[in-house]
Amino acid sequence: MRRAQILSALLLAQLAFAALPPASAQQVPLQDKPFAEHKIVLQLSDGDVRKQALVLSVANNLLKAYDPDKIAIEVVTFGPGIDLLLSGNERRKQVESLIAQGVRFDICLNTVDTIERETGKRPEFIPAATPVQVGVAQILFLAENGYTLVRP
Repeated sequence: MRRAQILSALLLAQLAFAALPPASAQQVPLQDKPFAEHKIVLQLSDGDVRKQALVLSVANNLLKAYDPDKIAIEVVTFGPGIDLLLSGNERRKQVESLIAQGVRFDICLNTVDTIERETGKRPEFIPAATPVQVGVAQILFLAENGYTLVRP
């Protein structure tokens, strides 16, 4: 009889655990821009320098078109796109200038971890970049919270 009670309790625990929602990837909180009328997430998953320049240009143009307090811009980098946020990137000053104007640049830690596993060395990225565990999950999180996804 005691064995049946233990098995029953284990089965109930397993069913309860299965009913829990899956653990979500950790997202970074939304930007603190309470007056933002427009929210844009720019995806950068390509290491091409022309794509990097285009993303920076789009972010810069949006800041010119709208009051910086009226627009929230987040650039999410993953895969080869993280090259833009590496310490030695020639566009670092442009990135840091946009960050100073309120643009947030996210770097995917899964990509950083993959590079470290493959090369044996962790890539250094600019300190002003915001680390997110999963870049694509961050994009999904932002889209679910009213951001418009743009892939320049």
